Amino acid sequence: MLDAIDLAAIRGERVVFAGLSFSLTAGEALLLTGANGAGKSTLLRLLAGLVPPAEGSLLWHGSDALADGPAHAARLRYLAHADALKPGLTLEENLTFWARLWGGDTESALEAVGLQGLGHLPARMLSAGQKRRAALARLALAPVPLWLLDEPSVGLDAASISLFGRLLAAHRAAGGMVVAATHVELPLADAATLRLGDMA
Repeated sequence: MLDAIDLAAIRGERVVFAGLSFSLTAGEALLLTGANGAGKSTLLRLLAGLVPPAEGSLLWHGSDALADGPAHAARLRYLAHADALKPGLTLEENLTFWARLWGGDTESALEAVGLQGLGHLPARMLSAGQKRRAALARLALAPVPLWLLDEPSVGLDAASISLFGRLLAAHRAAGGMVVAATHVELPLADAATLRLGDMA
């Protein structure tokens, strides 16, 4: 379903990675590991269509995934380091913004990450872990085939990681795919691992 073929990325004048290939099909997960600066975040941005590959191809069902930017954006959710919350809006107002774009039920999404009952709080009043869970709640809105996650467990306690694991398992059971950059173990059973080397 998703095929990366000989991908290369350049940041500044430095080759971040080159000759990188992998494939993912429905229900599969791939963990991106490696030292800081190895290119994990760059690869996720490339997969999301936010930066073009310097070389290589990204295919979706055998066709150029990046040829139609809006179509590619509609089939994925990209969770970066920033939690993308407006501090002056309530948690529910923040999530409602995304629900209007994508569809889905905000209450169910908040419940999926253990934030039910906190929707009335301004985002600025949330703890770091709660903000990360609020970002993860966007994944629980309308389903899409591909999740791209950059250090998704940062700030989460054990109970929150357990809830996140259920969210991941449900997504994969429904045929969804996950690519996650991480320095720590994630609740992704039977995930493949791709270690990126720091070429600095």
